[in-house]
Amino acid sequence: MTSRQRSAESNSLSPRRRTVVKAAAATAVLAAPLAAALPARAADEAPAFLHGVASGDPLPDGILLWTRVTPTTEAVPGSGLGPDTEVGWVVAKDKAFTTVVAKGSVTATAASDHTVKADVRGLTPATDYWFRFSAGGTESPAARTRTAPASDAAVANLRFGVVSCANWEAGYFSSYRHLAARGDLDAWLHLGDYIYEYGTGEYGTRDTVVRQHAPAHEILTLADYRIRHGKYKTDPDLKALHAVAPVVAIWDDHEFANDAWSGGAENHTEGTEGAWAARQAAAKQAYFEWMPVRPAIAGTTYRRLRFGKLADLSLLDLRSFRSQQVAVGNGSVDDPDRTLTGRAQLDWLKAGLKSSDTTWRLVGNSVMISPFAIGSLSADLLKPLAELLGLPKEGLALNTDQWDGYTDDRRELLAHLRSHAIRNTVFLTGDIHMAWANDVPVDAGTYPLSASAATEFVVTSVTSDNLDDLLKVPQGTVTALAAPVIQVANRHVHWVDTDRHGYGVLDITADRAQMDYYVLSDKTKANATSSWARSYRTRTGTQKVERTYTPV
Repeated sequence: MTSRQRSAESNSLSPRRRTVVKAAAATAVLAAPLAAALPARAADEAPAFLHGVASGDPLPDGILLWTRVTPTTEAVPGSGLGPDTEVGWVVAKDKAFTTVVAKGSVTATAASDHTVKADVRGLTPATDYWFRFSAGGTESPAARTRTAPASDAAVANLRFGVVSCANWEAGYFSSYRHLAARGDLDAWLHLGDYIYEYGTGEYGTRDTVVRQHAPAHEILTLADYRIRHGKYKTDPDLKALHAVAPVVAIWDDHEFANDAWSGGAENHTEGTEGAWAARQAAAKQAYFEWMPVRPAIAGTTYRRLRFGKLADLSLLDLRSFRSQQVAVGNGSVDDPDRTLTGRAQLDWLKAGLKSSDTTWRLVGNSVMISPFAIGSLSADLLKPLAELLGLPKEGLALNTDQWDGYTDDRRELLAHLRSHAIRNTVFLTGDIHMAWANDVPVDAGTYPLSASAATEFVVTSVTSDNLDDLLKVPQGTVTALAAPVIQVANRHVHWVDTDRHGYGVLDITADRAQMDYYVLSDKTKANATSSWARSYRTRTGTQKVERTYTPV
């Protein structure tokens, strides 16, 4: 998420709550907060696989497998305790593991928080596999994964789940459960804010902490980030989704701290909370330990995956290299010396889009690239919208944490798409806690007379507060009021739902890329139902979004 200022409840706390946080962080490895990250179990059950298993970053011939072993009772996440433990892994063509195609072992150590990864190669493209781990006579649950199609394969169809912004304390992860139940995903994309860094009750829960995370304080140290990741990995719905399809993940700010940039964050006080460089390094280390993600260029999450001739997927890191966000209204958003991507990443992205020979060029993008002007929203809507987006309360027309705050990078990228006639570029975005279907105009001020260079599908949050939560009104109430005003001021926006929580399903063929938007009945209920809300698609060659009335 972007600057999501703390809720009204948390704003009533002392601005110097960080002194309390610092004291709590200093005791991050005490037994109580560590134990809270795990379900209770008997002392004689070790070793155990309490955090599930996962796979990610599918290749035509390989897949990255992940788990965490708890070798002894005291070896809980973040403790630094526990012996080195040999962990075996096996990959088979069937759930019964009668046809084993690969196996091996890796050592889990306290240095990596007893997490392990196996980067398995030599597999067959576009094939379902089953895998599991073992240690000390204990076997993990079995899980399914899938390799990518061969690079030169003519692929008829791809289907991805798409999610972002999962605040543990705000509700249950029913979106993951419903995606897991589909059984038809080639992979699922997590577009950032897989975890949140705040202390208990400090961030968007519609004034109700549905379930308390661990540790209870704001996470600052390596132990803290490990504990928080460990807590998330105990969620049954998240474990279920990890067990049926590979994930392709990027980070946004809350894997670090709110509104993170290369040299700091809005939710970080240098000195009082230690050095930003140390906190950032701790967050990155824990992320790569706990996520089935291959560290990419310079230890970041920007990398590229290919799915036959149908699509490639460029995944961005929009936190590690960005300049600090600026206030709106001083012209700095247009400063060519400021960057969102960093020079090397932008050049990499441009080169990859230009050289791509696939039908579709997908971009995993953590913050919205489409321009967004507020227009003349009423005061009662503007205030919570400003809080959600981090906008000035007086309602100026930019969210400077998004691409709107770094217009020279966006201008260069869109000009590149136009000048090289690069078609079928689709940005897949999270962060904003709302669902959007957008054209990406070269010049928003003259659109639709100006060209559209790409399209963008934005998915809403899994649980993190959106407008109806901030206003404490029934789900769907605000969209009816705010969406028409937003669309009048932003003619490239085909649809926006400001209220509901859920997920997307992206289905791709040679003719079109279609996003089906699904919404949950109630994020605070563990058994929340899911229903189809809307669908939008972009047809090949058009660079524009259109509504379609049937989900895939």
